[in-house]
Amino acid sequence: MTTNATTDPAETIPFGPVLLGQTEKTLRALLQRALAGTGLNEAQWVALRLANMLDGQADHAGLIAVVADRAKFTDAADIVDGLVERGLVADGQPTDAGRNLVADVLAASERANGSLWRDLPVDDVEAATRVLNEVLRRARTLAARPTPRTRRVGS
Repeated sequence: MTTNATTDPAETIPFGPVLLGQTEKTLRALLQRALAGTGLNEAQWVALRLANMLDGQADHAGLIAVVADRAKFTDAADIVDGLVERGLVADGQPTDAGRNLVADVLAASERANGSLWRDLPVDDVEAATRVLNEVLRRARTLAARPTPRTRRVGS
């Protein structure tokens, strides 16, 4: 059997969509492990983290807008409403229960996955931060543009 960048974790994948996609999918799998037993799905976790990060800066409608904008969730209102129903968010802000759940999940993730981030060279982390933020800015700009209509074959 031959191996390549998609099957051999020691193989170096060139920077681009494949590397970013595989990284995101693998990190998502690790997140699912950290969320096990919390009753939260990924979308709810993202919204709760955003509420935590914005603590005090957004009301209910503001949190929905931020979740829709940053996470690109089309059902942001339903996601935030679900967090409200669970008592994790109130008026766009995390409740004590929400803050505690975020802290618990982050601690569990650190215990299980912390080695992922430890001991990375500072210069590499700074360079990766700059590059990934630039890619994110460009992607957000493209995502904000209207979707071009696709021509149908034979029409």
